[in-house]
Amino acid sequence: AGFHPVVLQYSPPRTRPSMQLRSQMASTVAAATLLLVGLVGHAAAAHESGRSEVTPVQKVIELMEGMLAKGKSEKHDEQVQFAAYKQFCDDTTVEKKRAIAEANEK
Repeated sequence: AGFHPVVLQYSPPRTRPSMQLRSQMASTVAAATLLLVGLVGHAAAAHESGRSEVTPVQKVIELMEGMLAKGKSEKHDEQVQFAAYKQFCDDTTVEKKRAIAEANEK
């Protein structure tokens, strides 16, 4: 039995992390939507039968609605943060270009 060395190679991600996150979030939302559609009929039937307690299906729906609201909130927060960062970068670029132009004139 011989020794076989293991060669590890770095493979950079094919997409930016934000694209991966968006893809994962879209998959999660799609799965949650399918689950929600399937469970709504069951929840409606339980409600019509006169049960006033929260069923497991209704609890799942509430949790999924909470996930959706949290996802939308986090997306909005990220958009606001990115807009502020982009503005900072744009302002800094203008300032640096002006400073370089002034230095080249002297």
